Amino acid sequence: MSKIPSGAMKITALAAGFVMASLDTTVMQVAGATIQERLGASFSQLTWAVDGYVLTFAALLMLAGGLAGRVGARRVYMWGMAIFGVASLAAALAPGIEVLIGARLLQGAGAALFMPSSLALLVRAFPDARERTKVLGVWSAIVSTSMALGPTIGGIMVDAFGWPSIFLINLPIGIAGMLLTRRHIAMTEGGAQPLAVPGHAAVIVGLAAISFALIEGPQLGWTAPPVLAAVAAATLAAVLLIGRERRTDNQVMPWTLFRGARFAGANAVGFLFNAAFYGSLFTIGLYVQHAHGASPLQAGLEILPLTVFIPVSNIAFARISGRVAAGPVLAVSFLVAGAASLALVTLSPSTPYWMLAVALGLAGIAGGFISPAMTAATVNAAGTRHANTAGSVLNANRQIGSLVGIASTGAVLAVAPGWTAGAALSFLLVGAAYIAGALIAWRLIHLPERREATAATAAAVAAATAATGAGQAPDLRPCHARPA
Repeated sequence: MSKIPSGAMKITALAAGFVMASLDTTVMQVAGATIQERLGASFSQLTWAVDGYVLTFAALLMLAGGLAGRVGARRVYMWGMAIFGVASLAAALAPGIEVLIGARLLQGAGAALFMPSSLALLVRAFPDARERTKVLGVWSAIVSTSMALGPTIGGIMVDAFGWPSIFLINLPIGIAGMLLTRRHIAMTEGGAQPLAVPGHAAVIVGLAAISFALIEGPQLGWTAPPVLAAVAAATLAAVLLIGRERRTDNQVMPWTLFRGARFAGANAVGFLFNAAFYGSLFTIGLYVQHAHGASPLQAGLEILPLTVFIPVSNIAFARISGRVAAGPVLAVSFLVAGAASLALVTLSPSTPYWMLAVALGLAGIAGGFISPAMTAATVNAAGTRHANTAGSVLNANRQIGSLVGIASTGAVLAVAPGWTAGAALSFLLVGAAYIAGALIAWRLIHLPERREATAATAAAVAAATAATGAGQAPDLRPCHARPA
C-alpha cells in the first residue's frame, strides 16, 4: 500500500471539524420530529435544540477567532474538537430534552472554536499560493458535499440506528481529526492582542435575548413579561455595544469597513441568505414529516433537491466568476430563490411532491451561486489587506442569519393553525428575505461595481488621451498582444 501524502493528511485533519459542524447544522432538520416525539418535547424546546447550537456558534465565532490569534490556532482548534466531542456524547446519551438543549449549546461553543482556527491552520499549512488554491478547492468541495448530504445521512442514520446516532458519528470523526492534527499540523504561536471581552459579552447577551423572544414568544405570548424583558435586554445590549465600539480601538468588528456600500451589502445579503436557507430547511424537514407522515429517511430524500445542487452551482460559479461580476450573479440568484420560495406559498394538502421538489431545486441551485458570490464580493470590497477579517465578519453575520431564520420560521410554525398553513407562511417569510437580498445586491453591490468599472474605463481613456496629446499614439491592443 502506498503512503498517503502529507498534504492529504493535513486536509483530512482540518476538514474533520468543518464536516462535523456542517452535518450537525443539517441533520437535525430530519431528526427533529423523531427527537420531539421520543423525548416528549414541546415545539419551543425542539426549536431550542436546533437553534441553540447556532446561537452559541454565532455568538462566540468572532471571540473564538480573537482567541486563536492570542493563544495559537492549533491549540484552540484542539480545544474546540474536544468540547464538540464531549458535547456530542452528552447529546447522544441525553435522557431528556433539557440535557439535549444543553449539549447542543456546548456543541455550538466547540464549533465556534474550531471553525475559524481550522481555516487559519489550512492557510498556514500550505504556504505556496498555487497549491493553497487547489487545496481550498478540495476543501470547499468537502464542506459543500457534507452540507448537501447532511439531511439524507441524518435520515438514514435515524431510521437505521435511532436519533442518538447522528451525534455518535461525531466521535470517530473528531478523534481522527485530533490525532491527525497532532501529528501533521505544526503548533502555532499566539500574539499579545487583547480580546474585546465586554463587546463580545454584549453580542452574546443580545443574541441570546433575541432568540428567547422569538422562540418563547409564541408559547408565552408576545406581551408576556419574560418576552418583554428579553426584548429590553437585547435593546440594552445593542446600545451598550454601540457605545463601547465608538469609544475604543479594540472593537468586536471593523466597523469602518461597513462604510463601503459593497462590503455592507455583501454582509446584508449574507445574513438574509442564511436566514432564508436555514429557515426553509427547518420548515421543510418538519413539514414533510408532520403533514405527509414521511419517515426520517423519506424526509432526508425529499429535502435533497434543496441541498444536492449546491456543489454543482459552486463549480459553475468558479467557471464564470472571471467573466461576470458578483453583483448581478447575486441579484439574479436571490431573485430566482425568492420566486421559487414564494411559489410554495400556495402549498396545500393536495400539492404534489414534484412541485415542491422543483421549487426547492431552483432555490438550491441559486443558493449554490449565492454563497461563493457573496464571499467574493466581501473580499473584493475589503481588499487583500482586510480579506481575513472580512471573511470572519461575513461568517459571523451568516451564522446570526441562520439563528434568526430558524427562530423566525419556528415562531411562524408555532402560531399557524396547521403544518401546511405554517409551511406556506414560512415560505412567504423566506421568499421576502430572498427578494430583499436581490434588491440589496443590485443596489449596494452591482451598482457600485458598475460605477467602479466605469471610473476605471474613464481613467484608461483619460490616460490614452493624455498620451495622444503628448504626441504618442495610445496602444489599444490587449496586454498579452503588446511587445514587452
